Amino acid sequence: MFYEIRRYQARPGRREEWVRYMEEVVIPFQASLGMDVTGSFVDEQDEDGYVWIRRFEDEPQREALYAEVYQHDRWKNEIGPAVHDLLIPEKSLVTRVVPTPASPLR
Repeated sequence: MFYEIRRYQARPGRREEWVRYMEEVVIPFQASLGMDVTGSFVDEQDEDGYVWIRRFEDEPQREALYAEVYQHDRWKNEIGPAVHDLLIPEKSLVTRVVPTPASPLR
């Protein structure tokens, strides 16, 4: 099992709009397809920073969920374009982490 920590940069002054879109559209859409979103955060030190965390059992599950979400017509035609309008894609950072043996997130 592993987590994916995704750090995004909203376009200047649009973080509130981004968070609303994430909470009302992106997260519910992904969760409806089986994605396990474990956290959603705003960066306290960066007025345009946003972080969210997703959990995967293994690499085959991650690949299957990525295909389910990102190849979906709704993602390609509606959600994806809106995401690119609200974020600065080249400033996105994705980190994969594995919990330590004593981590409460195992």
